[in-house]
Amino acid sequence: MLSISVDSVFSHKIWEETELSKMIDGPVPFPMLSDPGGKIGTHYGVYDEKGGVNVRGRFLIDPDGVIQAIEILSPPVGRNTEELIRQIKAYQHHQKTGEVIPAAWQPGDPTLKPRTGLAGNVWKEWKPKKK
Repeated sequence: MLSISVDSVFSHKIWEETELSKMIDGPVPFPMLSDPGGKIGTHYGVYDEKGGVNVRGRFLIDPDGVIQAIEILSPPVGRNTEELIRQIKAYQHHQKTGEVIPAAWQPGDPTLKPRTGLAGNVWKEWKPKKK
């Protein structure tokens, strides 16, 4: 996992020490990279050239370098780390088993074995939990 922004590594350090440290215990558990000028952000379509910033985007990239999921949010809306972790676990489960993951799946929930007979019949096998 990596975090990338146009902010300098010095800005990241100050943010971590003065803001993040008041919300979580310990340092950010992954590398925070600096993308001055927004080259990486431009490549992923999240760099706002006029503002000189990257909008909040997250990309799940598999070991083969294929983007499996994208989420882009404007600044007023925060991200859901629990959903991110759920998606990572779902993609890892799929990669390990080849099974497909139903909507709202949680680790330990049933998955589906893909096959032609499943099309139009998911409802017969998958019963989502009522909330």
